[in-house]
Amino acid sequence: LGLCHWRQADFAPFFYDNGPYSHNGNLALFSLSEDTPVGTQIYSLNGTDPEGQEVRYGLSFHPGSQEYFTVDPKSGNITLVEKLDREKQDSIDVLVSITDGQSEVVERVTIFVMDANDEKPEFQNMPAIIDVLETTESGSSIYKVEAVDRDTGSGGSVTYHIQNGQSTLFAIDRHSGVLRIKSGEMLDYEKTKTHFVTVIAKDGGGNFNGKEQFLSSSATLTVNVIDAQDTPPSFIGTPYFGYVYEISVPGSEIFTVVAKDGDVGNPNPVCYSFDDGDDGVFTINKTSGSITLLALPIYLKREIFNIKVRASEVSPEGTLMDYGVTTVVIRVVDLNNNPPTFYGEHGPQNIFELTMYEHPPEGEILRGLKITVNDSDQGANAKFNLRLIGPGRMLRVVPQTVLNEAQVTILVEDSAAMDYEKHHFLTYKLLAVEIDTPERFSATADIVIHLLDTNDNAPKFSADYYIARIPENSPGGSNVVSVTATDPDSGPWGDVKFSIYGSGADLFLIQPASGIIYTQPWASLDAEVRSKYNFYVKAEDAEGKYSLAEVFVTVLDLNDHPPAFNDNFLEKTMVIGAPVKIEAVDDDAEVPNNVIEYAIMKAEPDNNIFDINADTGEIMLKSYIKSMAIIQNITSQRDFTWSLVVQARDRGQPSFSTTAVVKIDITEATQLNGGPLGSFLMQSRNKPLHILGLLAGVISLMVIVTVIISTATFMRNKKSNRILPNRRVRRRPRKQHTWNFKNPFKSPEAPGEKFRVEEEEQESGVIVENANCNNNVSNVVRHWPPPPPPCAPSLPPPAPPYIPTERQWAVPTISARVAGKPKKKPEISRQDNVNQALVSELKMRLEQKRILTRQ
Repeated sequence: LGLCHWRQADFAPFFYDNGPYSHNGNLALFSLSEDTPVGTQIYSLNGTDPEGQEVRYGLSFHPGSQEYFTVDPKSGNITLVEKLDREKQDSIDVLVSITDGQSEVVERVTIFVMDANDEKPEFQNMPAIIDVLETTESGSSIYKVEAVDRDTGSGGSVTYHIQNGQSTLFAIDRHSGVLRIKSGEMLDYEKTKTHFVTVIAKDGGGNFNGKEQFLSSSATLTVNVIDAQDTPPSFIGTPYFGYVYEISVPGSEIFTVVAKDGDVGNPNPVCYSFDDGDDGVFTINKTSGSITLLALPIYLKREIFNIKVRASEVSPEGTLMDYGVTTVVIRVVDLNNNPPTFYGEHGPQNIFELTMYEHPPEGEILRGLKITVNDSDQGANAKFNLRLIGPGRMLRVVPQTVLNEAQVTILVEDSAAMDYEKHHFLTYKLLAVEIDTPERFSATADIVIHLLDTNDNAPKFSADYYIARIPENSPGGSNVVSVTATDPDSGPWGDVKFSIYGSGADLFLIQPASGIIYTQPWASLDAEVRSKYNFYVKAEDAEGKYSLAEVFVTVLDLNDHPPAFNDNFLEKTMVIGAPVKIEAVDDDAEVPNNVIEYAIMKAEPDNNIFDINADTGEIMLKSYIKSMAIIQNITSQRDFTWSLVVQARDRGQPSFSTTAVVKIDITEATQLNGGPLGSFLMQSRNKPLHILGLLAGVISLMVIVTVIISTATFMRNKKSNRILPNRRVRRRPRKQHTWNFKNPFKSPEAPGEKFRVEEEEQESGVIVENANCNNNVSNVVRHWPPPPPPCAPSLPPPAPPYIPTERQWAVPTISARVAGKPKKKPEISRQDNVNQALVSELKMRLEQKRILTRQ
């Protein structure tokens, strides 16, 4: 039974006591800084149950107390929930509990709130206002400042300082707060009536939120200075100057002095008196300080009086106390009653005249002007300035400042401005004005200078150059241009004579007086000979001063020359596809008089196969004429020679024209695509013998090759009983095949396929003296023999390499093109005739081949 009872016993839980510096246990002797942030976990309650049962914790406060903490029942963690302030509450009583569910243990503990430096010093007797007598001795205490800091430790200690202490009359004890007047300093009511002293109270610093912090406060002490009788009277408005004039009389007030007691807070009355220097001729009013004259000015023995005046402070008892002394300077002066006056050789004078030549040397004295100036007053009343007022700054007066009297000198300062052509006479005002007098008396005199003219100007043209135009073929003596020049000088110096000179002046004359330029009586102007003339014209006065201008004369071209051919009958040889050029020359000098237009007036036997370039004179066949056969269909002529009447007309007004007969012999050419042969022909087109030799060699070689090929072809055709025409039809090459022979009677592979027919007959009877198709050589003779027997077509020579800069050349041949259906070209007339000519030519050639084959 005893064992069973022991097992049912329950022991109460208990807290661990870990000491005052632990952060877990039962909060015994725990302390907390007042700057701990709200929400901080500050402690953990820690205990146990003897039976090992789970324990829970509690925390409570006395009724009515502020609840600063909360606890987590399970973990025992205590959290700060209210802001702490040691200055309001430095300890907190808390009831902590621990329970195992059956037994509960409650303990009362005290948490101490530790100080943080969070309070500023607070003044107890500031700000304040005090009164201090200005006679208070240096170093005396005048006030005790008190300030309290509710923090503890160094944060609660207070020291005192004065703001800007170096610039003030006061000092303060940093520990006691006693305010004193600095040693060696005194208060002075007359200088400063009130002082404002700013005192700073600063604590000794301490931790706050983990950092060291110093706090301070400031307050102002107002010190009013109380005046004392310690300052003598002082004069106001010094220095003092008075004047005695020659018209002053005894009893005249000369000057009044004013003095006031220096102790303005409680001033005493002031009494005036002379100490020295009055010589018995002046007196002063003791109360007002007015100084008056006692004698006539003529009895004054001195010109300047330095009088010592005393101002004494009078006490309420009537005794004289402190005093001040000043000096009053009284000057006996002349009355300014005489203005400055100008004098000439015969007394006062206000007009001075002079005659002189223009442009005198600069710095020259105008000696013809004898002027004196005088002021009869004395001293400052006789001091005045001289000024010269007039046009520009041509003249200058010396001296500029005068005392009593001076000889006036006038100098030339700007010689160029003294110009007779601008001013026949100059008028100046000579002004004398007093300097230091209230009246500022003045005097004036007129200076009139008459200028005489000199020859100081050269003639001047109205322009630097003159441009004139005159038609050619103008008769001799025709006016060209009129020049003008002026000379502003007077008399004979202003007369101008003109003359001309220069390489271009031979055909011209000038009238010396009027400046009219005209042509020589015998002069004949021709724009074709010379169209531009320039020369100089000279304008000269009586003493040889001159100026120049340039004259430019343009001879205007007239249309007085008709165009002209080298010969009225011209012979040209035209290769089909190449133009021939005719040229006419117009001797007129300018466009449009020398611009020529060409036109074909008439052509025989047919009037519509040639075109001409109206600007260049190039004659060419109509674009549809491609071969000689086409020409044969157009005309019945067999010599292929045309006669053209070509007109050359200029564009002048009126227009002139000339005609020439051009005989053109037409021949045909085969295209040769450039290469060395084309270059050689191009370079030798003006050397017929070179070309003739080359053509002879080429023709010989072609004859041999043609015979060989013709024979081979004839034998082959004979075996196959096929008759081939004497023309070969060549399809345009495909791929890289150089030559491809086709039967002209075979159907083309495609409807749009085109053929080119080249003649393979060799014109053995043709004699060519000039192979250049651009030459207008007319001596080409051709003989057309009957067609030779059929032979094999000759292979053309290999194509020369292509050189882009070389021009394609042509050698004589006959070519044509066969087309299924010719396209109509509206811009070319007689198109049907061209198509018929092409077809007829082909038929004719084929018929000739058949006839030769049957033979």
